[in-house]
Order: sequence, then structure tokens, then C-alpha cells
Amino acid sequence: MQEAMIKRAKELLADGTVNRVIGWKKGEFFYDATPAVFRTAEELDRQFIFDDFTQANVSKYLVKESRKDGKILAFLKPCDTYSFNQLVKEHRIIRENVYVVGVPGGPKLDIEKIKAKGITGVLSVKNENYTLKIETLYGTEEMPFYEAISGKCESCKSKKHVAYDELIGEDGEVLESNRFDMVEKLENMTAEERFNFWQNELSKCIRCNACRNVCPACTCENCVFDNPKSGVDNKAPADSFEEKMFHIIRAFHVAGRCTDCGECSRVCPQNIPLHLLNRKFIKDINSLYGEYQAGADTTTKAPLNDYNTDDCEPSIVHERGVE
Repeated sequence: MQEAMIKRAKELLADGTVNRVIGWKKGEFFYDATPAVFRTAEELDRQFIFDDFTQANVSKYLVKESRKDGKILAFLKPCDTYSFNQLVKEHRIIRENVYVVGVPGGPKLDIEKIKAKGITGVLSVKNENYTLKIETLYGTEEMPFYEAISGKCESCKSKKHVAYDELIGEDGEVLESNRFDMVEKLENMTAEERFNFWQNELSKCIRCNACRNVCPACTCENCVFDNPKSGVDNKAPADSFEEKMFHIIRAFHVAGRCTDCGECSRVCPQNIPLHLLNRKFIKDINSLYGEYQAGADTTTKAPLNDYNTDDCEPSIVHERGVE
């Protein structure tokens, strides 16, 4: 797949369709794939990668890239296209300045799950018939592929691209997902149990802002968390109230717009399951207003951005016992 993507990117650069390409390159380690912009065929040959570790969603980068001169080629996985559509809908991406090539998605791998098995000094990882052959400084190790799947891929909602100009490979389908299972488990806890769960998780937060910075739904040029007069500006939490306030406010800010791409949890250095806050809101919106998937198209109004006379009333929320 990587070779086919590089070949197509070179063709589109050569015929002038685009003047640059956004994809991924190797970071400090082979498994540390990071988004990057390529401008020449030589750069593509030297640095471009697409493998089991290219998890990052590049859609947010197009907010700025689509405002530069010329058209950019963006390789988007199925989950990325939902974020892309949502940003187009919000007029954050200029659609005509992006040439989208849809590529197959995951499941992608998480190096931390490999390390959690006690495997260290990893030099390379190869997937052979869904068994990982892991070369390390200390010899060769093996583990099942599915034990190392990234958390964001464990409950994939769709293998279908909802936006593209052309595809490489076959398109998939929207999937029956188990993504709300953990939300339901939390809902079935007592209020005290839920509070303790989130208190334990959010107390790990170091306010690095990685979740906000990577989130495709967070594209405000002036964020409330950067405003020193807001009372919630970027600082280490002084008490348990601030720990929760940051994430709860952010979850409310993206409610109805979150595509459930899972980037927030992926980049969290403390491994906080931040996506569960967003999924709770997604689940409630589906229950109260009808099934809705942010980013599925560029025209439908989100339930929280629209009004209908048959919308639910606050009393209904209280009757359901939502806290």
C-alpha cells in the first residue's frame, strides 16, 4: 500500500494537480509515525511511510494547509474522513483546496501494548498472518496481532470513507460497533462509583493540552483555556475541581461535533480514557434526538445546532435520570 500511495502522490505532484502532500513520516523511532507535509518526489521516497503504526488523524492539519497557496493531497483513512467532513461543514477546511485520496484504515498497532507484555528494545514489528514477529535487542518475540491493537481501533465505527476524490484499494462499510459498551458500564454504576472512577482517571492529568491540541473538533484560534482571565487557563491543577473542570468543559465544547476519532485518548501521556466522556455525550444525543454521526456528511445540521418542535424537553432528561 505504501508504494501505491507514493506512486500516486508523485503522479499528482508531477501533473500539477497538487503542490504538496500530507501523510506520515517516521519519528524518533520506527513506531513513532508523525504527520508530515512532503513537497517533492525525493522527500516522498526518503521519508513517507504508511504502516501498522500510522494512527494519527491528519484532518486537523488541513485547517491551515487548505488556506495556503495551491492544492494539497491528503491521504485519509476512513475514520479521518469523518473529521474532515465535520471541519468542512464548519468552514474550517476549504474543500476545493484539498485533493483527498482515501486509503484503508486499521486496525493499527499500539507500541505500548507490546511493551506491556514485557517486550523491550523493540527494533521492528512485522505482521505475519495476524501474528506479530517482533525483533528486539534481545532476540525475537511473538504475540497475537489483536492483543496489540490501538484503543481507538478496538471499537471502530466504520471502514467506509465518507469523503474522497479517489480511492486506493476497496472501500469498506459502516460497522456494528461496541463503542458504547464501556459507557453503559459506567452508567450502571452508582453516582459515587462513577465519581470515583473519573476522580481516579482525571487526577492523572498534567494539563499538557495534548488532547485539545490534537482534537479535530478543537480549532478555535483563541481557546478559553489560553485566556488568563477565564479562570480555567492553562496551568497545573491546584485542586480536584480544576482537574475535572478542564475535561468536562472541553467535552461540552465538542458535544455534537465529536466524530469519535479517539485521538484524545491516543495522545494522552497519562492514558486517561478521555474518549469515554465524548462517547457518553454521543450516546445521549442519539437517545434524545435520534441517531446522528458527526462528519457523516457536510450538510446535515447537528442536533444541538438545530431546533425542532419535537425536540426533547429538560423534564425528559430528568425523568431518564441523566446526571
